[in-house]
Amino acid sequence: MTARQHLGPLAVTSLLMGMALVLAWQQASTHSLLPAAGRPLSMDETVFYFSLLPRMATALICGAALALSGALFQQILRNPLASPTTLGISAGANLALVSAMLVMPGLLGVGRDLVALMGSAIAAGLVFLLGARRSFSPFSLVMSGLVVSLWCGALSAVLLMLNERYLVSLFIWGAGSLSQQSWAIPLSLLPKLGIGLLLALLILRPLAVNELGEAGATALGLRVVHLRVAAVVIAVALAAFVTSAVGVIGFIGLVSPTIARLTGARRPAPLLIWSTLIGASLLFLTDSALLLAAGVWSDLLPTGAVTAIFGSPLLLLLLPRLKTRHRVVQASAPRHSRRVWGSRPLLVVLALAVILLAVVLFFGRAPDLSWTLLPPDLWSDILPLRLPRIVAAFGSGAILAVAGIIMQRLTGNEMASPELLGVSAGATLGVTVAVFLVGVPGLLGQLGFSAIGALTVLGVIFMLAARSGLAPERVLLAGIALSAMVDAVVGIIGASGDPRTIFLLRWLSGSTYTATMESALLALGAAAVLVSLCHLCRRWLDLLPLGPSAATALGVHLQRSRILLLVLAGLLSAAATMSVGPLSFVGLMGPHLAAQLGFLRAREQIWGGALCGAILMVLADWLGRSLIYPYEIPAGIVSALIGAPFLVLLMRRSG
Repeated sequence: MTARQHLGPLAVTSLLMGMALVLAWQQASTHSLLPAAGRPLSMDETVFYFSLLPRMATALICGAALALSGALFQQILRNPLASPTTLGISAGANLALVSAMLVMPGLLGVGRDLVALMGSAIAAGLVFLLGARRSFSPFSLVMSGLVVSLWCGALSAVLLMLNERYLVSLFIWGAGSLSQQSWAIPLSLLPKLGIGLLLALLILRPLAVNELGEAGATALGLRVVHLRVAAVVIAVALAAFVTSAVGVIGFIGLVSPTIARLTGARRPAPLLIWSTLIGASLLFLTDSALLLAAGVWSDLLPTGAVTAIFGSPLLLLLLPRLKTRHRVVQASAPRHSRRVWGSRPLLVVLALAVILLAVVLFFGRAPDLSWTLLPPDLWSDILPLRLPRIVAAFGSGAILAVAGIIMQRLTGNEMASPELLGVSAGATLGVTVAVFLVGVPGLLGQLGFSAIGALTVLGVIFMLAARSGLAPERVLLAGIALSAMVDAVVGIIGASGDPRTIFLLRWLSGSTYTATMESALLALGAAAVLVSLCHLCRRWLDLLPLGPSAATALGVHLQRSRILLLVLAGLLSAAATMSVGPLSFVGLMGPHLAAQLGFLRAREQIWGGALCGAILMVLADWLGRSLIYPYEIPAGIVSALIGAPFLVLLMRRSG
């Protein structure tokens, strides 16, 4: 990397650090910097030396550690969407903390950091256990991490919703809080960051060789599997130490390496170094601005959530510099899938869907909590209550799965899902505005505000990516940036303790509580029309994963196909979000479930994925309203709890 190429990341780092230092100086100027000798510290000086300065140091250290962790993940997994949250580290820590708070609160007195660190270690261990079957390939590690992360997150959400009195404290910790009362945390984190940085520097040369690809690196004598394990262990340790100390700060690990790449750092050594410096500067700037703006209320606002407010605009500003390259999804066909499922696997899945619909419609819990078939004399009373929810779940599940298929095939990224397009975030923002403007909105209000928010965000993304011909990488990053900003707003609102956040939490979890027959039929009709339109685009979906050059050579008009497919994905996501709320798991895992069952070509995967998503959502809705009757668990959470183990089973069978 030449000196001229260093100017980009150097300029960005200098700008971020300069702004942070200015804000920090304004904050520090209200305190006495040098206490008089021979007298005790005043209260103001005590706060400065044992709260403000440790907090600044913690921001720098945590930002550097998370950015380095994210850079290692993205480099070794060769995936620009990889981050410390990819392997479930943060989700594992959060689940451990929630469980300890509810079951054994005495453990938190012994050490909250130790509890969170144990949760991170267990989550990482599960990921490695699942990835070992496929020699720790990037695809297997990414998929295993997503499964563990979603499962831990769903279980945490269930425990949280059943114990809402802990909502405020968990919201703050779950979004990352840098509040300090001593130098204990920064002094304990500093040597850990130093060791992690030293170990990362030791594997720089193998990382450079790994850039040649697995075949080329192996030919030069590099043991790729050993390098992959070493890099992931270092990244996991860095993220786990930070998460156990200050909570979940996820955006830094994703955006810092991306900003470093966009400003010119592309080789492993410059990428790791500049990512670390940018991450430290970005988190320091965020926390300094938060301290100055919020004052005494800064301890109640999660710095991790606010980070997106500063990082997202910077990412959007640098987006035109992105040099796009196509990634090929590494999923392979599962062995013996056709033999297991017969010559007509689609018909088998369709039959399973019909059987499931009959079961969930007529079988459930009685008022005495027993399991029973619905008596015919109660059909007229109960079926009008059950049927809309079942129809809405079926249609929404199918819609989200097909939207995920489009996103993954269009971008060539196995981590792509409908919510990364930003539509779900826009709908969430619309509903959030409605909640704080008109109170808890009715069904029409939710539909209207969510539609306005979804269409607004989709329009902004199209404008940002239009100059690149709607290159998938730019669309994804624009969607991630806007989604992160919306999540930051929702996280700050959630940490405020406002009672209306309970409604938002339930809506974000994805449920069919408010489904009516009209809205359910609307979702089912949208599924039929939009999935049929996707079927007409099956040739594009088969050819685009081959790469832009190959697709163009085979007669695909890139810009036209991308526009139409992105519009379809946006309409699918918006239709599902307006019907049952944002449901990330179905859109992410539906395509993988279909592929693991043997639906590999676009035509098969569209219809097979739609049925898989519909089955998953219907089953999740039924279990959610039956397992702890008369209480209910949102279908979005249950779909993650039941879908993740099933996907793991299929991955192990095909490994």
